[in-house]
Amino acid sequence: MSSQFLHLHVHSEFSLVDGVIRIPSLIERVTELEMPAVAVTDQCNLFSLVKFYVHARQLGIKPVIGAELWVGSSDTADIRHRALFLCRNHGGFRQLSALITRSYLEGQRRGIPGIQYSWLGPESAGGLIVLSCGINGDIGAALIDGNEKRADQLVRYWRDLFGDAFYLELTRTGREGETQANAGALRMAEQYGLPVVATNDVRFLRPNEFEAHEARVCIHDGRTLSDPRRHRNYTAQQYLRSGEEMSELFADIPQAIENTYAIAQRCNLEIDVGTYHLPIFPVLKHQTVDGELREKTLRGFDTWRSDRRAKGFDKSEEQWQAYTRRLEEELEVIISMGFSGYFLIVADFIQWAKKHDIPVGPGRGSGAGSLAAFALGITELDPLEYDLLFERFLNPERISMPDFDVDFCMDRRDEVIDYVAERYGRNKVAQIITYGTMAAKAVVRDVGRVLSFPYGFVDQLAKLIPFDPNMTLKRALNEEPLLKDRYDTEDDVRAIIDLAQSLEGLARNAGKHAGGVVIAPSALTDFMPLYCEQGSSAPVTQFDMGDVEAVGLVKFDFLGLRTLTIIHWAIDNINADASGKGGDILDFNNLKLDDSATFKLIQRAQTTAVFQLESRGMKELIKRLQPDRFEDLIALVALFRPGPLQSGMVDDYIDRKHGRAAVRYLDPKLEPILKPTYGVILYQEQVMHIAQSLAGYTLGAADLLRRAMGKKKPEEMAKQRQTFLDGCVANGIAKAIATQIFDLMEKFAGYGFNKSHSAAYALVAYQTAWLKTHYPSAFMAAVLSSDMDSTDKVVRLIEECRLIGIEVGPPDINACAYRFTVANHAKIYYGLGAVKGLGEAAIQALVAEREAGGSYRELFNLCSRNDAKKINKRAVEALIRSGALDCFGASRRGLTSIAVRAGQIAEQQARAIAVGQSDMFGLGDVSDGSADRMHHLDLEAWELAIATPEWPDKELLTWEKETLGLYLSGHPIDRYSEEINGLANCRLSNLKPGKQRRVVGLIVGVRMTKTRRGQMAVVTLDDKTARTEVTISSKVLDEHLDRIVNDKVCVVIGECTLDTFSGEHAVRAETVLSLDEARNQFARSVVLRVGSKLDKVRLESLKHSLSNCTPGGCPVLIEYTNGTATARLRLSDDWQVSISDMLLEQFYTQFGAESVSVEYT
Repeated sequence: MSSQFLHLHVHSEFSLVDGVIRIPSLIERVTELEMPAVAVTDQCNLFSLVKFYVHARQLGIKPVIGAELWVGSSDTADIRHRALFLCRNHGGFRQLSALITRSYLEGQRRGIPGIQYSWLGPESAGGLIVLSCGINGDIGAALIDGNEKRADQLVRYWRDLFGDAFYLELTRTGREGETQANAGALRMAEQYGLPVVATNDVRFLRPNEFEAHEARVCIHDGRTLSDPRRHRNYTAQQYLRSGEEMSELFADIPQAIENTYAIAQRCNLEIDVGTYHLPIFPVLKHQTVDGELREKTLRGFDTWRSDRRAKGFDKSEEQWQAYTRRLEEELEVIISMGFSGYFLIVADFIQWAKKHDIPVGPGRGSGAGSLAAFALGITELDPLEYDLLFERFLNPERISMPDFDVDFCMDRRDEVIDYVAERYGRNKVAQIITYGTMAAKAVVRDVGRVLSFPYGFVDQLAKLIPFDPNMTLKRALNEEPLLKDRYDTEDDVRAIIDLAQSLEGLARNAGKHAGGVVIAPSALTDFMPLYCEQGSSAPVTQFDMGDVEAVGLVKFDFLGLRTLTIIHWAIDNINADASGKGGDILDFNNLKLDDSATFKLIQRAQTTAVFQLESRGMKELIKRLQPDRFEDLIALVALFRPGPLQSGMVDDYIDRKHGRAAVRYLDPKLEPILKPTYGVILYQEQVMHIAQSLAGYTLGAADLLRRAMGKKKPEEMAKQRQTFLDGCVANGIAKAIATQIFDLMEKFAGYGFNKSHSAAYALVAYQTAWLKTHYPSAFMAAVLSSDMDSTDKVVRLIEECRLIGIEVGPPDINACAYRFTVANHAKIYYGLGAVKGLGEAAIQALVAEREAGGSYRELFNLCSRNDAKKINKRAVEALIRSGALDCFGASRRGLTSIAVRAGQIAEQQARAIAVGQSDMFGLGDVSDGSADRMHHLDLEAWELAIATPEWPDKELLTWEKETLGLYLSGHPIDRYSEEINGLANCRLSNLKPGKQRRVVGLIVGVRMTKTRRGQMAVVTLDDKTARTEVTISSKVLDEHLDRIVNDKVCVVIGECTLDTFSGEHAVRAETVLSLDEARNQFARSVVLRVGSKLDKVRLESLKHSLSNCTPGGCPVLIEYTNGTATARLRLSDDWQVSISDMLLEQFYTQFGAESVSVEYT
């Protein structure tokens, strides 16, 4: 050892304000410097504790655990200084954990957590060591201010509280005030007999990382590096100096160096990694948790068996014995592994959710393979019926925590989490933290900003980085030639990218995991501190999911699944309707899984809005596979993944199902295992069954084989191969056959899917398909309500309703509610929640008043009966423009003309009521919301509104698009529908890949992006049958840019492509034409149908129109019809025209729109 110095004050990247040190790099550097220990002391958190502890231990470095906290007094809340706390033992860790937690829950000021002096007591002295934090500490600040008296008081406070565990910290990093603070600290150390310790207040590993550190600080503070106003609190000397450098720096104070060792020797916190700390399920005094599990499981199983028998689904005695044996085996494993409480906790919160009418999924993941879970009501799929394996979920030969992923209704999941917190103790339950990181695109933008480059320059650079959540700058430079070229040739680009790479991937902020919840057996602060945003009452763990599990705590996944909400809404609607008519309530939990009508709907691929089955790619697979049993749905979920689609597995399955390929088994024992999948190894459970049946593996050992095949480690695979072959040979299977079988297992193991998960999700898919088959209006109304915030989805769903014979009526203030609702079996009322400009509170108020006081009669009546603060001018305009007030009988234009007047009268009336002048307008009892006040308020204005003609169709549709996000009463393309039938050779809903297509549509979205070849566009085209993306390369874009304008009709000629996984079609444009250009390029003739007469007046009118139109190359035909024959007269070439909207409008006026057509080649 070259020097007796250790770093005790180090900030990692998890000091989200000012740290840039990655934990692995820190441990690696400490090892290089031959230091046997190091501390990580992040600001106000222990986010990195587990990662730091594990990495350090792995490389033989002693980890010293601590944190730097803000400390202040309650009477001087805005004046706080720092102190460094190091854990001597586990008691000190618990104290620090509690202090950090309290700092977030009670001590936040302007988003920065801190503790108060009063929170520290004698109990802290035995477990913590405190460093004074040099110039950033309270003593240092008092010394720099020249307040010796205050410094003296603070020294005595810390000494009296912590005794010899308090150290005065010295730094020599070139920061302002250090010399003064160090000199004062040394005087006081001598005066009070206190030890001093040297640190370097480390923020980065090497001197050349100072710029990256400063950039990170600027990113956090919203400053630029060149900003003269920004605080410069750090210097380039705050790197991880070697022991020699520190000894030389403090050669005059050797004890400050030696004390770093002394402190490290006093800090001996051991973190228990790998031992499980299971939550405690409360049971009665005379009961044990194991006994409770057994009792509830057997009772649940008996109830289910009795119910099945009562409903005519009985099994043979031999089959029931198999269930009983399986249940006993599972209970033995669960109890022996100590997981009884875990199962009971999950069952408890699921039963609570169901009791409170909160939708719960049937299961997901491998947990669906447990019969005990099924009996407890955790899952809803009989595992023996579908050959699901318990060992895939909980393997007695590989000790690991069970992991139930539970789906809840998205809107009410938080209620279940709140119940769990209340039941097991709010100090024992929390959601799990996640860390956002500095991703490639974002960090380039951040660095460009702090380096003061223009926004446009940085934006252009960031857009060169391919869009991929896992993209790195290194990969981007390899994959994007234009970015690499600019990096190599432009100094500014290189400066941005190099600095961005030094920051890329660092922790940026803290958030909350989507579904992870931890339940501890005691206070969570015994295991870790908690974190929360200022103002939040819901803290989260300071350890992320991996670290929570590493310290042995149990994670529960409370996942939100929107489909459960849809099912719930649909069933509520169905049952409400049935109750109103005296019908039977739908028993949705006992659906037969062999309903022929449901499978016919699936076979037709009418699966839009059906869970898991609605993508185009899945629909194509359904058409090929033609599922006719529930096992096929399970297979569909497993097959529709990139691996099976690309491996040939899908083709094998389909060909064998339909008899186009023979099903052969290498050994007869394979038949019962692979028969449900036509000899294809599709599921992981099948691999396990094969190992058990053919080679004599236990199912636990078979699960280890499955895992080994998934990881593909050569050494492990060689051992497993030999074990499998030996077992097969011992069971009378030839070695050559056994080798083929193992090779087959190994090949498909990489594609194999968890059948338990697939079966559970297939059940939800079947349920939604069943609802769509038997109650399509209720189902589609629920789906529309679920997706009403997404215009694109609503457009697609309304088109689906049309295809299956359901009308979606326009918004109607006197019929509609917040959500889409069912009018009858063939009609859905529009959801007012989908109208932009209306909030939920406003809609609920409108509906409540309508239900209480009757239908609204007209606009004045509506305004006068509702609170003007909720139903304001913007809300009224949205109602008018969306068509929700068409029921009043006035035009939308007329309603708009009196909207302001109606609102004013309503406000005057409200003010009058407020001051007691209820008869101001001769209204009588104004509290009666159902009274007809039209004549009292403004009859003349209302009559004017009634008489006002409507806006032109184009304007009406524009307002509809603005308020609904879509065209409902019509479509701008409707006027061209006859032309499109001739002009387009394919509608967007019928696109097929491969051939050149000519499509026509309205441009409803344009997205420009940069590629290595220049700018390209992605255009969303809508022809009313569907919406499709059109990609336009830079070359085509340059030639046709002026045609690409939102809300314009265009014609695209190009090739259709297909994403084989998503199933989404797109068009790669070769030519983009305006409608008029396409008309004149492809029109064969303009036909004018004149009937049996062409009088002189009409002839002169036609002649005048043709004389004044733009000459072109399209012939004009006159079609003459009498009672028995039709003849066409082609006008001479002198009268050929250039087709345009203006010309056609003239012809429509002269001959009627139905008598004018354009015929195309």
